[in-house]
Amino acid sequence: MKKLIPILSLTVLSSCSNTTQLKANLVPLQQDVLSTLQTEAPQVASTKQKNIKKVALTSTQSHNKLSGKQGVASWYGNQFHGKKTATGELFDMYAMTAAHNSLPLDSYAEVTNVENHRTVIVRINDRGPFYDHRILDLSYSAAKQLGMDEAGTSKVAIKAIAREQALVQLQKQNQPIYLQVGSFNDKKMAQALQKNINKQHLSDVKIAASSHRGATLYKVQLPIKSSHHASELNDKLAKLGITDTQFVTETN
Repeated sequence: MKKLIPILSLTVLSSCSNTTQLKANLVPLQQDVLSTLQTEAPQVASTKQKNIKKVALTSTQSHNKLSGKQGVASWYGNQFHGKKTATGELFDMYAMTAAHNSLPLDSYAEVTNVENHRTVIVRINDRGPFYDHRILDLSYSAAKQLGMDEAGTSKVAIKAIAREQALVQLQKQNQPIYLQVGSFNDKKMAQALQKNINKQHLSDVKIAASSHRGATLYKVQLPIKSSHHASELNDKLAKLGITDTQFVTETN
């Protein structure tokens, strides 16, 4: 349309006898052009808005299908079994834990294997992995449940979740859940803690042992029936000075 007006102007200059007629024809032509622009402009804008909404919707649907930061995860096991983690507790390759470089220690995360869509709940109790192209180091048990223990690595999606939400998710998996109050290399230390807790009339305090290549961990645990029950147990344990507790599932 931009080329149309200059061409008409040249025609007017070359033929004065046709000036009156051209002016008469130019007015309705300009009106047609303006009318066309006014009609098409809202349609173009509307189309752009629809395209933007469509892209946003597609992005949201994709995010909801598999939420969380994605990257490559690996796992670590026997060479660290019984050694201290970043929280100070002893690493248990059979517990549902993981190492991450930025998530808060003692926080929980939902980890999904992107390849087979298996999901586990892990507690962040260590720092790592120390490879630029990896975002998570899982315990052996967590890796096995995700079906990546043999491959060694897999692409995963990580979603941070609240402690209460972690308990709800674990209950949905129909697994026995325990409140772990301590983990020791020395069985006598675990028994001493068990005896101290029993004095507060808290029953069913058990010591679970997990061994690997001569290294044995003795874990003091209490069964949890519900989130309310877990809250009551934590209140009673706090009176004994025990505040560092974690939700765990059966690990052996």
